[in-house]
Amino acid sequence: MSRTRLSLIAALALTAGSGAAALTAVPAGAAAAAPACTVGYTVQNQWDTGFTAAVTVTNNGAAKSGWSLKWTYGGNQKIGNAWNTKVTQSGTAVTAANESYNGSLPTGGSASFGFQASYSGTNAVPATFTLDGVTCNVGGTGGTPTPDPTIPTPTPTDPSGKADNPYAGAKVYVNPEWSALAAAEPGGSRVANQPTYVWLDRIAAINGVNGGMGLRAHLDEALKQKGSGDLVVQLVIYDLPGRDCAAFASNGELGPNDIDKYKTQYIDPIASILSDAKYAGLRIATVIEPDSLPNLVTNAGGTNTTTDACVTMKSNGNYEKGVGYALDKLGAIPNVYNYIDAGHHGWLGWDTNIGPSVQEFYRTATSNGASVNDVTGFIVNTANYSPTKEPYFKVTDSVNGQTVRQSKWVDWNQYVDEQSFAQGLRDKLVAAGFNSNLGMLIDTSRNGWGGTARPAGPGPLTSVDDYVNGSRTDRRIHVGNWCNQSGAGLGERPTAAPAAGIDAYVWVKPPGESDGSSSAVSNDEGKGFDRMCDPTYGGNARNGNNPSGALPNAPLAGHWFSAQFQQLMQNAYPPLP
Repeated sequence: MSRTRLSLIAALALTAGSGAAALTAVPAGAAAAAPACTVGYTVQNQWDTGFTAAVTVTNNGAAKSGWSLKWTYGGNQKIGNAWNTKVTQSGTAVTAANESYNGSLPTGGSASFGFQASYSGTNAVPATFTLDGVTCNVGGTGGTPTPDPTIPTPTPTDPSGKADNPYAGAKVYVNPEWSALAAAEPGGSRVANQPTYVWLDRIAAINGVNGGMGLRAHLDEALKQKGSGDLVVQLVIYDLPGRDCAAFASNGELGPNDIDKYKTQYIDPIASILSDAKYAGLRIATVIEPDSLPNLVTNAGGTNTTTDACVTMKSNGNYEKGVGYALDKLGAIPNVYNYIDAGHHGWLGWDTNIGPSVQEFYRTATSNGASVNDVTGFIVNTANYSPTKEPYFKVTDSVNGQTVRQSKWVDWNQYVDEQSFAQGLRDKLVAAGFNSNLGMLIDTSRNGWGGTARPAGPGPLTSVDDYVNGSRTDRRIHVGNWCNQSGAGLGERPTAAPAAGIDAYVWVKPPGESDGSSSAVSNDEGKGFDRMCDPTYGGNARNGNNPSGALPNAPLAGHWFSAQFQQLMQNAYPPLP
């Protein structure tokens, strides 16, 4: 199976002198006048039975509030998925119309869209395009082009041409805003060059908040960092209606019923930017809506952890609708790799939770336009503190004939760390119908648990609780504690393909960014006050009514927390140099 990747070219009229057939269509007598419109049509990836293409139309006539581009194929090309356009096809005739968010086309303005299509035989560029009935100049490449040597061809495993593991052999984008904050801390230069995810946690973040970098600015900076090799840009998609129904600290701006706003004002603009041909050479990894689907499994009815907000989100279906829509729209972009959030072992690792979670994940990934092909993998431990590996005890250990699952800490969980959970969950997901090349990510940004409190070996064999408590590197009071945990440290540095089935260790939660404020803080970000972030709080059913273990004096979620960053460096494991 042959595949090619091409550089996207500007819309040009090819001339006979270039050695290629002329593709320009110019009305008679108009040679000296600017064309009313120009179309650039480029095949990006091509394999034996299909291809992806990028199209840019430039309007040189009067401004338009809506547009329709038409062309006719000379072969049997059939368009399937499309993004940033509404496509209809009758036989060989194709019509691509604007979406609700990109209908404005001023004089000199351009609109870009793309699609995936099937074909057999030849795959030539259509000879003629019309914009609202007016013939355009044409430029582009199709069929059997020459690959651009500056863009490495990935090793794909499916017809989309996507890499099996986007992190393999690639650099990863360093967010200059986080890097500057880290470098400004005493000792922070030791980690300021590490790649972290960019959180798009509200609509305004797409264009940048308070003078900060927006999505395009990050992607433009990524192109500068890329050089001649591959580079992964990491984004968190995080603005569902009724977001984070079981935690007030990370509530969002959209109400429980704002699903249309989520689609048109949040996902659609992100998809429009990511599908810009300018960024086709980047690999873009997205973490889709942390905590949302796990909350539907454990906190939406029938348990002592149920919240009214989660009951509402399960009833109206807007978590599933939003995640499905995001997977569909972003998954259709050839260089985007979607990872669905799957909680952590201390949330979903019990027999009663992991099976229903797999069912929930599969149902959501195969509805509302999404399919399993839109899912590159899953991520565990997002913004959490569970160790990647517990080195001194295993879930299969026993003490005096008692399994460690009987200990108060493990509490009958099937897992004691994130890597075993990720690998076990992966097997169940594949068995349920997800693709066999499914990859897992683990957020290791704050799960190192080094420092003086870290055990040096197994605990005493005097009882199952003594053994587990003396062995575990996770020094939290309870595995359900999640906010600004005292004693935590930086974990494994971001690494590609560290273990079987694991695409990468990543830093999703940028170290030094708060999980939530220690007390109520007025704000315009939609973020509430959660008592789990209050160091004086005695707990609730979700943490076994234990103290929160949170650090004092924390700012709002996502804001810089210098004291926490210093602690994370001090307790890093592996230790910092």
